[in-house]
Amino acid sequence: MPKIKTHSGTKKRFKVSSNGKFMHAKSNKSHILNKKTRKRKRNLRKLSVTGETNCLAIRRLLPYS
Repeated sequence: MPKIKTHSGTKKRFKVSSNGKFMHAKSNKSHILNKKTRKRKRNLRKLSVTGETNCLAIRRLLPYS
């Protein structure tokens, strides 16, 4: 059986936590930052847990995670 290739776009965007959950960066942090508050921008730096609906698809794209 040949090895399964990892999806390169997915491996750049998601990381697996120690509990096995998928973490991703939050959106809305790239531009138009002057109208967003400091608190909002600070909270956008953190990673967030990916929803359960997408986890099965991500697990298929990252077979060795």
